[in-house]
Amino acid sequence: MAETPWIDDDTIADLRARLRATRWPDAPVGTGWSLGIDVDELRALVAYWADGFDFAAHRATLAALPSRRTVVDGIGIHVLHVRAATPGALPLLLAHGWPDSGWRFRKVVPMLVDAGFDVVVPDMPGYGFSDAPPRVLDAREVAGLWATLMTDLGYERFAVSGGDIGSHVARYLALDQPDRVVAVHRIDGGLAWPGLDASTLSAAEQEFVAATDRWRTAEGAYAMLHRTKPQTAAVGLTDSPAGLAAWIVEKLRSWSDCGGDLWSVYTRDEVLALVTEYWATATIGSSMRMYHANAAIPASQLARRVEVPSGFSIFPGDIVRVPVEWLERTTNLVYHHELDRGGHFAPFEQPVLFVDEVRAFLEPFRR
Repeated sequence: MAETPWIDDDTIADLRARLRATRWPDAPVGTGWSLGIDVDELRALVAYWADGFDFAAHRATLAALPSRRTVVDGIGIHVLHVRAATPGALPLLLAHGWPDSGWRFRKVVPMLVDAGFDVVVPDMPGYGFSDAPPRVLDAREVAGLWATLMTDLGYERFAVSGGDIGSHVARYLALDQPDRVVAVHRIDGGLAWPGLDASTLSAAEQEFVAATDRWRTAEGAYAMLHRTKPQTAAVGLTDSPAGLAAWIVEKLRSWSDCGGDLWSVYTRDEVLALVTEYWATATIGSSMRMYHANAAIPASQLARRVEVPSGFSIFPGDIVRVPVEWLERTTNLVYHHELDRGGHFAPFEQPVLFVDEVRAFLEPFRR
């Protein structure tokens, strides 16, 4: 049965009051984004969120989504589901990451349906409008949930596309459900895992390992916190909407192909739609806890090779550029394309390019 995600009036009133009462930190003159969030830019965004953002319009947008609620292995799941008009359309599961939700794919759902796909976009447990799981789940366990979800929706065979944590979910679907996953599309190849024998790697792969190490040192502190002490940060982020916005917006700017200008890629309303949903659902803590679970996945699982036909669309503004040699080593690579624009949130940043990539890769599997 369809069910509309909702954000009630009391939640909005409380949010506005908290935004107006924000206690701001000091910031050295000229700091900008060099130490994290630009406090002056965040002040302006928070002021707009409190007194300019159209909550009624956002609720109308949510009400118009093709939403449904279902229960998978005892967990309430929110999913967008649209069938194409074309009989026998290829089902396509889209898997999001952090710090987002099904929000990542909202622009591309109607485009992919028009292109002849049945589209399924679930919010992971503890993200978006899905329930938090009773225990922390890792990406492989979420992949198992999505296999069950697709069975429940009547799909025995399907394709999958994912990015960020969703890339890992897509990978485990292909690894653990090879008879059901027709093909797997990913917009990143992940990061190099620790303990690799560099002598077995090509020069490009060795540089990939080095780039991964540099990124972890320069940008990975958030992930270490998520892995180790997520509940500590969750207290402040669940209590302060300005703090929540800082945590999410800084990542949108750092990981998008925006040249340092976030608003060249997103509108304020688009960004605040995502942050508002995190606030209203109080899911920042449950979303971060997934890093803790993923950190415990054994190295033997990370090293498994994907034999399902795999395609990669590599966007230049993503976190670390993965060389084709690594993709050939770790997957049955049948499609690889490096694009000239787009970043970590490519389906939202460059929806037309993303849809073109999905269509190009999956066309041979629709016959």
